Amino acid sequence: MGKFQSSKVFDGFSTVFRQWKATDTHCRFVHGYGISFKVYFEGELDHRNWVWDFGGMKRAKTKIDGKSPKEWMDYMFDHTVLVAEDDPHLVELKMLNHNPRYEKSQQDKGILQLRIVPATGAEKFAEFIFHKLNKFVKEETGGRVKVGQVEFMEHNKNSAIYTE
Repeated sequence: MGKFQSSKVFDGFSTVFRQWKATDTHCRFVHGYGISFKVYFEGELDHRNWVWDFGGMKRAKTKIDGKSPKEWMDYMFDHTVLVAEDDPHLVELKMLNHNPRYEKSQQDKGILQLRIVPATGAEKFAEFIFHKLNKFVKEETGGRVKVGQVEFMEHNKNSAIYTE
């Protein structure tokens, strides 16, 4: 018996990050890419004969960190700076952050939109997205569908894949 898969590409994001542990390469510096990621869905077909509704992110009732899936993706990856939670310069980077709660105050330099993630790099971003979306998809479909893998791409030339 076969299984069904479908996939969707999410793109149009401009994201900056650095890999502070890459001390012997230029990747230790803050740099950015146009990023995208391809999500592979797998599971049983629904009443429409679909694994996943390609417009399902727009119509979803389930939230990711309190946001709709599209809002979450934009919040995380659209004109943002992703920094590892263990980056030794996290304090300095936080001082540059735009924080809407402190608009027009000294605590808001308004220079960047900082997003703190467990780790940086294409492989770790693929893993991060996988776990966020897999939890969402399972909940949204009542366990009928799961994320099979996520491929994270930097400027459509480099990619990393995470699967379980």
